[in-house]
Amino acid sequence: MNKEIILSAKDVEISFNLRGRTLKAIRKCSLDLYKGETLAIVGESGSGKSVFTKSFIGMLEANGHVTGGSIMYDGVDLAQYSKEKEWMTIRGKKIAMVMQDPMTSLDPLMPVGKQIKESIEHNQGLRGSEAKKAAIEMLKKVGIPDAEKRYSQYPHEFSGGMRQRVVIAIAVACYPEILICDEPTTALDVTIQAQILKLIRDLQKEYNMTVVYITHDLGVVANVADRVAVMYAGQIIEYGLVDEIFFDAWHPYTWELLASLPQYGEKGKPLPTIDGTPPNLFNEITGDAFAPRNKRPLEIDFVEEPPYFEISPTHKAKTWYLDPRAPKIEKPQIAKEATMKPMGKEPAVFDEKLVEIKNLQVSFGKGRRKFVAVNNVNFDIYKGETFSLVGESGSGKTTIGRAILRINSASSGEVLYKGQRISGKISKETDRHLIKNCQMVFQDPMSSLNERAKVDYIVSEGLINHKLYHDEADRKAKVDNALREVGLLPEFSSRFPHEFSGGQRQRIGIARALVMEPEFIVADEPISALDVSIRAQVLNLLNDLKKKKGLTYLFIAHDLSVVRYISDRVAVIHKGRIVELAETEELFEHPLHPYTKALLSAVPIPNPTLERQKELLVYDSAMHDYSSDLPVWEEIKPGHFVYGNQRELDHYRKELQK
Repeated sequence: MNKEIILSAKDVEISFNLRGRTLKAIRKCSLDLYKGETLAIVGESGSGKSVFTKSFIGMLEANGHVTGGSIMYDGVDLAQYSKEKEWMTIRGKKIAMVMQDPMTSLDPLMPVGKQIKESIEHNQGLRGSEAKKAAIEMLKKVGIPDAEKRYSQYPHEFSGGMRQRVVIAIAVACYPEILICDEPTTALDVTIQAQILKLIRDLQKEYNMTVVYITHDLGVVANVADRVAVMYAGQIIEYGLVDEIFFDAWHPYTWELLASLPQYGEKGKPLPTIDGTPPNLFNEITGDAFAPRNKRPLEIDFVEEPPYFEISPTHKAKTWYLDPRAPKIEKPQIAKEATMKPMGKEPAVFDEKLVEIKNLQVSFGKGRRKFVAVNNVNFDIYKGETFSLVGESGSGKTTIGRAILRINSASSGEVLYKGQRISGKISKETDRHLIKNCQMVFQDPMSSLNERAKVDYIVSEGLINHKLYHDEADRKAKVDNALREVGLLPEFSSRFPHEFSGGQRQRIGIARALVMEPEFIVADEPISALDVSIRAQVLNLLNDLKKKKGLTYLFIAHDLSVVRYISDRVAVIHKGRIVELAETEELFEHPLHPYTKALLSAVPIPNPTLERQKELLVYDSAMHDYSSDLPVWEEIKPGHFVYGNQRELDHYRKELQK
C-alpha cells in the first residue's frame, strides 16, 4: 500500500548572508514526509539538520533565505512564503516544533499552564475557562502529575524532563499534522529520555501525527524512526527505511557515524573516528563533500559530485561506490554487532588507593531548608583506574566530584587523597599540593572557558595563579606542550574560544587540566554536549592520556554506553546514595538493584531489531520497605556492593547464584 506524502521538499537551497559573504547551508535537499510516520534526520553539528527543517515552519534567522527549490505542503509551496502573516496560518496549527532546550523555549515569568492556554487560545479558538480546562487536560496527557496545581507553577519549579513535557504539550495542544523535534532528549537522562520518547510515540498514535526527529543519537533513531535521512555538508547523502540504514548502509559517512559509537567499541582499543572536519560552506565544493575525510576515496570523488543511486525503492545514497563502474567495495556490517555483549578483556587489577571517600555527606541550606544532596557515601578510587559515577540529574554525581576537589564543602565524613585528609580545614601547603594534583574537566566547554580570554591565558591560568612556572619561556613551553598533548596546534593559543568547534573547545578544557600535571582528574560529563564522532575522539584522547601519563579518572556521566566503554568500575547513585558498585562488566552482566536494572533497560541500542524487542523497566522507590529492617551497604560478592535491607540482600545473593 502506498503511503500518503504529507510534505515534499525538492532541491531546496538555503543561504545565509554573513559579513558580506554567502554561506550555502543547504545544497539541493530533497525529502518526502509520509503521513503518520517518523523520520529521523542525523548528522554532525553544522550539517544543516535544523536549518533544513526550520524552513518548513518559517523560523530561519533574518539573514537566511530559501534561494531555490520547493517545499510543497497542502497544495502550497512554503518556499514562496515571505510574510509572517502567511507563516502564522501554518506555524503551530499545521506544523509545530519542539526545541532542544526547554528552558529557552519557555517564558520564565509566566506560569506553564498559561503558556499552554495561550497556545490553545491562539490555535484552537477556545477562550477563558474552556481554554484553561483544555490546558490542564494537556498537562495530564503529557504525564505531569497534579496538573491542576502545576498549572500555576513557573518553569524553574519543574525538572528538566518535566519542562520538556510542557514544551511538548504546547506544541501538541495545537493538534499539528507535523511535529518537528529538534534534539528533544539531548539534555535529558537516559530514563527520562526513554519516557519522553514513549510520550511522543503515544501522542503520535493518538493524533496521527507525522514526526521529524533531529538527533545525533543513533540509539534514539533505532528506537523511534521509520525512515532515516543522513545529512552531511548541507545535503542528504543517504535516505532509507531504518533497517536499511542500520543494516545495509552504503555511504561511507554513514558507516563512519555508526562505527564511532561506544557500543561497538572494545576495551583497551581506540574507537574509530572520522578524520578531519566538515567542509567550509562559504567555499564552492568540488566533487563529493565527504571525499577529504573518506578513508577509501575514489579518484572521481575529488572531481565530480555523485548523483543519487537507488538501492531499493525506499533506499538511495549519494556515493560513487554504487556506480556500476566503481571497484568492488567490501561493506562493513556494523549495526549487526551492536548486541551490548561483554566488551573485551578481563578487568585490570588495581591495588593502590588514591582517593578514599568515607561516610561523605554534603548538604545545602539550614534548618527546614536543609537539603541533603549526598548521603553517607563510601567508595575508593585506585591509582590508574577510571571510576565512573552514573545516575540521573540531581542524583548527586557532580556534587561528589566537587566535594573531592573542595569546590563543595563536606558536611560530614572524610575525603582522603593518598591517605591524607583533604576535606575540612587543611594547611595552605596541602591545598596547593591538591590543586596541582587534582583537576576537573567540565561538562559544557563553552560556559567553562572565559570567552574574553585567549587560549594561551585560559590554559595557563592555573600556572599563573599558583606560580608554577620559572619564567615566561617556561610558561609558554608548558602551554604549547599541553595543547600538543590534546591534539591542538600551539599556534591556536592566540585564538579565542568562539573560534573553535565544540570538540576543540573540550580539548582546550582538558589541556587546562593537563598543564598542571595532575595525577587525578574529575571528568564531569565531558562528552555529553558533543556529536557522536567528536565523542569518539575525546574518549580516545582520555584513554591515551591515561596510559601515557598514568592518570586516574573519576568519570561522571549518564550515558551508560560510554561508561561501559571507558570504565574499570562503576558506582550507581540514586538520590544522593550509592545503591550499587561493581566492576564494569560485572555490573552490566549481573545488575542487582532495581534502579540499576531500570537504568540499563533505558539505554538506547543502535540496532532497530534489538531496540524493538527491548523491555523498559521503571524504578519505583516506594517498592522498598525500610520501616522494620534498616538497609545497609554490603559486599555480597568480591568487589560487588549493593544497598538494601537484609531481605533484599538475600534476594540479590540468590540472583547471583542463578
